[in-house]
Amino acid sequence: MARIVDIVDHQVIAAVEREEDLNDAINSRCDVIFLLHGSIFNVKQLVDRIKAAGKHVFLHIDFIEGIAQDRSGVAYMAQYIKPTGIISTKNNLIRMAKDMELMTIQRLFLIDRNAIIRGIKSVESSKPDAIEVMPGIMPRIIKEMTHMTELPIIAGGLVSEQEEIDEALKAGALAVSLGTSGLWS
Repeated sequence: MARIVDIVDHQVIAAVEREEDLNDAINSRCDVIFLLHGSIFNVKQLVDRIKAAGKHVFLHIDFIEGIAQDRSGVAYMAQYIKPTGIISTKNNLIRMAKDMELMTIQRLFLIDRNAIIRGIKSVESSKPDAIEVMPGIMPRIIKEMTHMTELPIIAGGLVSEQEEIDEALKAGALAVSLGTSGLWS
């Protein structure tokens, strides 16, 4: 099975929150797209478009309408929609997706020191392929987390300038996810 570090060449990940931004993401240099919207009615077509463009797609399972956040929902995604992987804040969904051979990214919201400690404990139990830390504009915390875990770190959230991308990468992030299409290339 591939590792996330093997599929990320362009260190900017397009985080697509609206369907009208999908073409920009597909036409960008990004080789990984985080799909943060969709429903049971259109998510397969969206994933198929991304994959047809030769890109990897991770579905944020917490944001896909009409698909239950349970074993059957994850199985439906793995067997029918077939993304590269999923993103979730929930340990149980990460473990289920791993059991179904999907790559996984666990999203952590780092609001204080306790959130960092709880987050590290959480990923130690769920064993995702990578961690997305939010907000992604904290180079010191990103660097600290790279010393706390061997898992690849993806910085995301509130990133809106090239300088912030550069700082996150310099701090040790594998990649930076952002919804600002002007920075995808």
